[in-house]
Amino acid sequence: MTFLILLGSVVLMALYGVAIYNKLVKGKNLVAEGWSGIDVQLKKRHDLVPNLVETVKGYAAHEKETFENVTRARAAAQQATTIEGQQAAEKQLSTAMMKLIAVAEQYPELKANTNFLDLQQQLAQIEGDLEKARRYYNGTVREQNTLIESFPSNLVANGFGFKQAKFFELDSPAEKAVPNVKFS
Repeated sequence: MTFLILLGSVVLMALYGVAIYNKLVKGKNLVAEGWSGIDVQLKKRHDLVPNLVETVKGYAAHEKETFENVTRARAAAQQATTIEGQQAAEKQLSTAMMKLIAVAEQYPELKANTNFLDLQQQLAQIEGDLEKARRYYNGTVREQNTLIESFPSNLVANGFGFKQAKFFELDSPAEKAVPNVKFS
């Protein structure tokens, strides 16, 4: 009888370990899926940048340094291979894009150009989709990291080499700026 109780306990613990392992694998796959969503949105953003630069270039040809900065930042963002590298490159690209949009603001005829307005609207849409993809990815990372750190799942995670994932955050100055609200 004692042997059966001991055997039953071992089987239950093994089944529990398998369930935890499967949950860790599912979490890892959700994190990978979340990253692929971010990757898709970043690719769309990177593909839109040259069109935006060319449109602004037609009106503000003397802003060569701004265009070069955007082009360099885009190239760096496309070549980034790690989450940390992608974050840094996207931060640089966001800053360069803000400068490009600031240049565009100086040209009323450009701001009225339908091609430019369409590109701006596409960029705003992509930025919104990117924010959603980041939120999803970071949520899956939070769940996975919590599972990896929590007892007893941390025993299974450490035993099978599961590693914590990194959050993806873009610290653009525009996102941190306090909005200026006027009621007049």
